[in-house]
Order: sequence, then C-alpha cells, then structure tokens
Amino acid sequence: MRAESNGTARRILCVFPRYTSSFGTFEHSYPLTDGVCAFMPPQGLLLLAAYLPEEWEVKFVDENLRRATNEEFAWAEAVFVSGMHIQRQQMNDICRRAHEFDLPVALGGPSVSACPDYYPSFDYLHVGELGDATNRLIEILARDASRPGEQVVLTTKDRVPMTEFPIPAYELADVKKYFLGSIQYSSGCPYQCEFCDIPGLYGRNPRLKSPEQIIAELDRLRECGMTDTVYFVDDNFIGNRKAAMDLLPHLIEWQKRTGYVVRLACEATLNIAKRPEILEKMREAYFITIFCGIETPDPDALKAMHKDHNMMVPILEGVQTINSYGMEVVSGIIMGLDTDKPNTSEALLAFVEESRIPLLTINLLQALPKTPLWDRLEREGRLIEDDGRDSNVDFLLPYDEVVASWKHAMGVAYEPERVYARFQYQCDNVYVHRLKMPTPDEMKTWPNIRRGLVMLRNIFWKVGVLGDYRRVFWKFALGRIKRGDLEGLIGCTLIAHHLITFARAASSGRQNASNYSIRLREASVPAE
Repeated sequence: MRAESNGTARRILCVFPRYTSSFGTFEHSYPLTDGVCAFMPPQGLLLLAAYLPEEWEVKFVDENLRRATNEEFAWAEAVFVSGMHIQRQQMNDICRRAHEFDLPVALGGPSVSACPDYYPSFDYLHVGELGDATNRLIEILARDASRPGEQVVLTTKDRVPMTEFPIPAYELADVKKYFLGSIQYSSGCPYQCEFCDIPGLYGRNPRLKSPEQIIAELDRLRECGMTDTVYFVDDNFIGNRKAAMDLLPHLIEWQKRTGYVVRLACEATLNIAKRPEILEKMREAYFITIFCGIETPDPDALKAMHKDHNMMVPILEGVQTINSYGMEVVSGIIMGLDTDKPNTSEALLAFVEESRIPLLTINLLQALPKTPLWDRLEREGRLIEDDGRDSNVDFLLPYDEVVASWKHAMGVAYEPERVYARFQYQCDNVYVHRLKMPTPDEMKTWPNIRRGLVMLRNIFWKVGVLGDYRRVFWKFALGRIKRGDLEGLIGCTLIAHHLITFARAASSGRQNASNYSIRLREASVPAE
C-alpha cells in the first residue's frame, strides 16, 4: 500500500539521527567486523519511505553510518526525521541543518509521539503511528513544499492496518553495514509494567502483520544482502501467543527453503518459559536469542512495578528452560527502584553469576512520559528536570549511592574473566541444544569465507595481541578452535569485547547510566 500523490512529485530526504553511545548499540564490536558501522536499520523511516507516493523520489541517510551532506539537503524539497528520546539532541541538529536550506522538516517516531513539546523547532510534528496524520502530511506537502508560518501538529487517529503496511524500503539502506537486520511482526503489549511507555504509545491489544508479509520482508532483506541475524523488534513477540504460533510454521518453512542461513532473535516476556510449544517451534525456526525484561530478581520489586508475570515461573528456572531450547537469554535490568536497598548491587551480581546470562543491559531507572511511573512520580513531586543527571527520578536512596552502586555492578559483572566464563557456559550448555545443520552452500562462497577471515584477523590482532585481557581471550579462543567452533569464537568475542570496553567506561563515569538518559558525554548539539 502506498499513499496517493495527487499528481505531484516531491524529493524527500529521510534522515535517521545517530545514537548517543549506549550499552545496547554494540559500537565497540564494529572494529572487529568486516565493515559494520551501525546497529539496526530503522524500521520507522524505511516504512515511511516505502509508503510515500510512487512518484516521489526518496533518499535515506542513517547518520550512524555517515552524515547527511549539503548536496543532499540542497537536492531535497522536504526532510523527514524519526527517533527516540536518546536521539533528541541529534534530531534537533538535523532540523537546524535542514533549516539552513529553508527546508520544511517533519518529525515522527516514539519520542515526538510521547513528548511533542520537546521539539518546538520542527515545522511538522507527526504524533502517533502510520495513518491519517501521515496522509494529511503528504497532502500538505503535495500542495506546498514551503515551510509553514508556524508549527503544524498532526495526530494519528485512524491507523493504517499493519496488514496493509508496505515492505520497508530496505533497498535504501546498506544493510550489510548493520550489526543486525530488523523486522516487525506486531505492535503493542498487553501488560502494563509501570516504567514502560509501550501500552501508552501503541496500545495493549497487539496489532499484527500477516505471516506472508513477514516472509516477503525476510526475502527482501536477503535480496538486499542481509545474511546474519534478524531481530524482531516487536515489543513482545508473545504479546499475542496465538499469532506467534501462527507465524512460526511459516518461519520454519522459510528457513528450510533458504538453508537456515539467517538466525533470528526477539524480545519476549519471561513467561514464555511456560510455553514449551512456542519454544520448540522457535528452536525449529532457528531463534538463537531472546531478550527478556527481567528487570530485577527481587519479587517485591517486580510486584511493585506490576510485572507479576515474571513470577509465573521462578526466574532462574525460566532462564534455564529457555536455554534448554538452545536460546541464549539477554536481560534488561533496572537499578534505582523504590524497593532497592544498599546491598542491591551485590544481590544483582549474585544473580548474574547464578543465571550465567552473559549480556544484561543494566540501567538506572528513568521515568518516561506516558507511563504510570511518570504519573506516580509527578504526583509525588519526584521528577527532576536536570540534564546533568543520569536519571530524572528522585530516588529514595541517595542519588550518589545509587550511581555508585550502578558503577560497581557494571565494573564487576563485566570483568573479562566473568564475561568469558558466562560465554563458556553458553557454549557448553546452551548453544549445543541448537539445531545441527550442515553448512549451506551459500556460506561456502569465497566472499563469505573472506568475511570470516577478516573478522578472525581483526579479533586475533585487536584482542589477542593488543588487548589487555588477551590471556582470558586466548583461553576461551583455543577451546573454541579445538572444537572447530569458529562461529562461536567470533560471535562471543564480538559481544564480549563491547561489554568489557563499555563497562570499563561506565564504571569510571564516562558513560550514561541509562539508555534513556539524554545526558551527553560529548559536546551538546545546538538546537534552534
């Protein structure tokens, strides 16, 4: 499905802002690869690019790969931008640069949908998902591509059904330069965790694409060069369990047809461990990783944040169940909760050791607009507007103590010996449960072999020779080499190097303590 143009032709420049350095973008892994420069292709802007009228010319620039040029701004008649709160400064910078060329700039995405008042400089604010607001924006620009006299706010009331979404314009993105591919099956989540803005932004009744759409998107991603891992960016892959079961047989058939070249990953609530029928199908579809928002091992804290569904099965048992199907668990962890105690960091570190989860995104609590947490803290007078802090929450424990506990947890959890010990556990006890597939012919080609050799060269030189934890690395690497597991060696080392490098910066105070914090560790980008 595409929008109508009313006979006009426009030139649209879609610009995705760079991310502030964060734990979850894996930027320290990129130098070990064969040219990866960014995390994932942005679904929102690529979907919009595919939805625009067929007569309109579209260019796409991801500033995580390179900066949009003056020539591109000069070519455009309008600029479209999208992003999250952590990209707020960078979005304002794109707007400022576009205005130097007197271009109208439209902003959409999750940040502006939650906080339109953050963005007074933009000409058009698109609040909400793809729908009637999108069509109105296109109609306005079709009539007149000059800047409006004052800001125009367009709010979606009638959303385009996801079954009518076009395939995102993956062909505009250089997908080979991304760490992961991205795809979306559903939008929304039925749960109401206190800190989460997903239900407020996208609803509690998940909306869905058809399985046929997903297969077509996967085919397009492969046509564009994606051959590694594709991440389902759904807020909760099992938000609609029946839909997940409907999709999985299609994914299994697709994997059989294409030779299991692509690995899959997703986000899901931990209670997926209660659904062996789903886990078995996910294993058959070659899902290798599930991100679970465990948040905290403290039952009292889970109850307080309305995340009781994490207690439907004991947390460690749930992790082990998922692991038994060959899927590694990645976990979100929050510190600074009202239920935290002075010894919370030690309890968290004990959980890390016991669970053997190699990658945990440990963040300080940040109150997001359109969440029950924001509403509660606002009533209690505990929201703090200070961009110099790592959190906007007035914690019950002293702020400096909470930040110090976070630094301690990051420093200890990601000591090289501990990280590699957890990855060794995954190799010995988790990865062995994955499907055993013969190497596809596609993977035996010279370009693919060369790619692997380039990554091994980078890893051996930058970690094995120059790295200050090279003894720990070689102990792990030699074990993988003896078993002929070069894939495990490369995959684990890429992630481990990022975790170790980022955590060292974090524990010394050189990184934000929240993925949602807009505090920059670099020069602030001027807004208008």
